[in-house]
Amino acid sequence: MGISHYIKEIGRGARGAKPLDREQARDLFGQVLDGSVTDLEIGAFCLAMRIKGETPEEMAGFLDATHARLARFPATGRPLVVLPSYNGARRLPVLTPLLALLLAREGLPVLVHGAATESSRVLASNVLGALGVQPVERVRPIAAGEVVFAPTGLLSPGLKRLLDVRRVVGLRNPAHSVVKLMQPCEGDCVVVGSYTHPAYAESMAATFELLGMNALLSRGLEGESVADPRRTAQVDGFVRGRRIPLQAQQPGTQSEVPGLPTEIDVQTTADYTRRVLDGMTPAPAAINQQVQQVLQLTRDVERA
Repeated sequence: MGISHYIKEIGRGARGAKPLDREQARDLFGQVLDGSVTDLEIGAFCLAMRIKGETPEEMAGFLDATHARLARFPATGRPLVVLPSYNGARRLPVLTPLLALLLAREGLPVLVHGAATESSRVLASNVLGALGVQPVERVRPIAAGEVVFAPTGLLSPGLKRLLDVRRVVGLRNPAHSVVKLMQPCEGDCVVVGSYTHPAYAESMAATFELLGMNALLSRGLEGESVADPRRTAQVDGFVRGRRIPLQAQQPGTQSEVPGLPTEIDVQTTADYTRRVLDGMTPAPAAINQQVQQVLQLTRDVERA
């Protein structure tokens, strides 16, 4: 069928573009994921959405299409904690592996998923590999207390192809939002969502509410889902789409975090993570708090 009629609606610029409804967005994104449209149409879609921006209804439709095609991890009992990891380290060490391992220590099954969207950054997958957590090659049950890393290409080859468009055009596209919101499991899960710009906070919250999701939402560390150890950010939880305020934002940014290394390379970050897990260095207070917030949400989900 093609998607040119959709591009005509969304491609009229920031003021003239019309939003798609949820079903239209599902159809459009499904065709893109299936690879049934031309490269030219994909490029036009990515650029049009970059200029227009996604509405919660459109994002819900994109997620509907994604979930219908996603390779999902089976349910195993406790809610699966899902940590999207796509940004990596830029100025501070990537601490998503630390968060994942601290959550697993609390008896939760943890899935980290990601892909290299920034070629110059140290990724969570690199650090996890140095800590002995290698990418899985197939979808399988995740045990309580286990951390698994799944490449995006395993979950959805179509999403991985769309993420790679950024290497050509140099701009993010809806796939970069979808991977931070998707639920790659068959049972209950808690998605730890993050945003870098405040404008995304409300649109992500509206999407969680619209889809009835279980999630934790806060401003993350350089785009990662782990809390920024220098700040006390606003944190909201979502249980079956119901919003629960968990933490109010406090002003100020610490110039230094005790024990946090100044280098961001893989080995330094892995060594720091080991020291925290071994009790030789204290975990940042913001990350300890995030662990407790995720634990609270999983208990709420289990009771709901």
